[in-house]
Amino acid sequence: MTEDLVRTGSLPEHAVRTALLGLLAERGTVTSTEAAARLGYSSGLCSFHLRQLARYGLIEEAPAVDGRARPWRLPQARPAPDDAEFGELARGLEDESYQHWLARRAEAPAGWRQDEAFSAVVYLTPEELTAVGEAVRQVLARYRGRDDDPATRPAGARPVAAVTRLFPLLDQ
Repeated sequence: MTEDLVRTGSLPEHAVRTALLGLLAERGTVTSTEAAARLGYSSGLCSFHLRQLARYGLIEEAPAVDGRARPWRLPQARPAPDDAEFGELARGLEDESYQHWLARRAEAPAGWRQDEAFSAVVYLTPEELTAVGEAVRQVLARYRGRDDDPATRPAGARPVAAVTRLFPLLDQ
């Protein structure tokens, strides 16, 4: 089920979306305002990511209690997605998030208008490919505790998408 995938880390590695899915698995339903209060993100950011998760069928709207709040829940009758489906969803969400960033970059505070997007072609063996992936995971792991505990975040810290794709280039 989806909550098992959240717990085991098989979901796309995106801090906000993973945290939202974990919160839904824990609480059953959540609004963007409730998620923001629990996770330490803005309600606008949570609302955006909840809508994206819904767009790809990972969550759905729950019946509203008071008519105003928009609660979300994990799908009630959906089989657990397989790894290939999650990979495809993750890439789509990553690409969409990056396009959203590019379109709204000018709205970001001055210190946050740059990004560190880059690419490179390197020649690796299969073992080196695995080692490079692990090295990237280890670097990012230093910052993982900040996902769950807002008190550990330095002043001015914001959620940042870290997307790494390592794959062999096949002959055309």
